Amino acid sequence: MTYFLSAIAGYLIGSISSAVIVSRLMGLPDPRQEGSGNPGATNVLRLGGKLAAALTLIGDILKGAIPVLIAASLTAEPMAIALAGAGSFFGHLFPVFFGFKGGKGVATALGVFLAINPFIALSLALTWLTIAIIFRFSSLAAIISSASAPLWAWWFDSSDVYIVLAFALAIILVWRHTENIKRLIAGTESKIGKKS
Repeated sequence: MTYFLSAIAGYLIGSISSAVIVSRLMGLPDPRQEGSGNPGATNVLRLGGKLAAALTLIGDILKGAIPVLIAASLTAEPMAIALAGAGSFFGHLFPVFFGFKGGKGVATALGVFLAINPFIALSLALTWLTIAIIFRFSSLAAIISSASAPLWAWWFDSSDVYIVLAFALAIILVWRHTENIKRLIAGTESKIGKKS
């Protein structure tokens, strides 16, 4: 029952779309309909600028972290904590409150690991930042940082449950970037800061 409740609570919190809410409050286009069509911070940056993107990013990180922190305050069992994080991640991808059309989950996954182990999150953020600065592609930075998650989870945490969680989220994150990968190969992917 604890596992089920952790996953469901995480899913419901994850289903709150920061991008859509921020865009509505700031009078911006619906990020699901404009730009890349992805309700995430990068698309909001293109559509509404840095403040809107920052608010979206913070919201997405928080909704990944909050379920994990709640679960951790109620139980020390890694599986229940991991399921809360996984639930939030899937809620972001397939939000029940927003027609099951969600983002790719990069910031929400970062929030999950921020609550599990801040050193994992810091390493993921630095990996993303390094690739983004060098190549100027948010998608490439997300793909590489996602792929590195199992390594950082193994390096900083001894729990097999969290390492498996990192593998699972990494696989899904790379899959969610399939179209970006095609555009990167074709040389048509938008760079960071480019307006829609």
